[in-house]
Amino acid sequence: MENKVETKIIDGFPYVSYSKPFVDHKEMLTKSQEFLSWIDQRRTIRDFSDQWVPKTVIEQLILAASTAPSGAHKQPWVFCAVSDPVVKKQIRQAAEKEEFENYQSRMPEKWLEALKPFGTDWHKPFLETAPWLIIAFKKSYDIGKDNEKINNYYVNESVGLACGFLMAAIHNAGLATLPHTPSPMNFLSKVLQRPENEKPFLLLPIGYPAMDCFVPDLKRKTLGEVSAFYDQPELDAVQ
Repeated sequence: MENKVETKIIDGFPYVSYSKPFVDHKEMLTKSQEFLSWIDQRRTIRDFSDQWVPKTVIEQLILAASTAPSGAHKQPWVFCAVSDPVVKKQIRQAAEKEEFENYQSRMPEKWLEALKPFGTDWHKPFLETAPWLIIAFKKSYDIGKDNEKINNYYVNESVGLACGFLMAAIHNAGLATLPHTPSPMNFLSKVLQRPENEKPFLLLPIGYPAMDCFVPDLKRKTLGEVSAFYDQPELDAVQ
């Protein structure tokens, strides 16, 4: 039975009641383990199939990303979804131009050495092969009436969270992606003719993995390497 939603005015603003069904510790652990097992299957890929993905799916992914929290609920993001092959080709050509400079002169040797296990270079065919590209733009300010600037807050953090939600939604839909950050990325603003208050944040090709897709056999860091606990062990001992 669903809980009835109640409304209330607090300090002049509308609020709605929020609650979730109670989950005991045993079920909570099971759910956590199941989610870890599922999300651990996510991998970044660079070899995409050109098999079509419906626009309606992309729309749902963007809506899911937009449920992310944001500073003062400003939602300072715009997700540009591109399937037009002409535009994708323009993006690839501009990206490869920047990436060629990166690999030839901008990246230090240590960076290039760190990239060797991934087999990457300046060629980015996935930008045309993947059926969709989603480019996340961040908005440091919005434009109101009479063209006045309206500040947004915690923009990088907010857009980063939304992109994380988007990647999880992509995985949940049975698709794959690659967080691509060609640097500099200003060419994306020009190709897509975005307004001055929007700056490119992340480019995500989206689609099915190619039939012959392989990914590096890399290991994730252990819990001990990515965490530090300041807990009360005696509380867990009595569960």
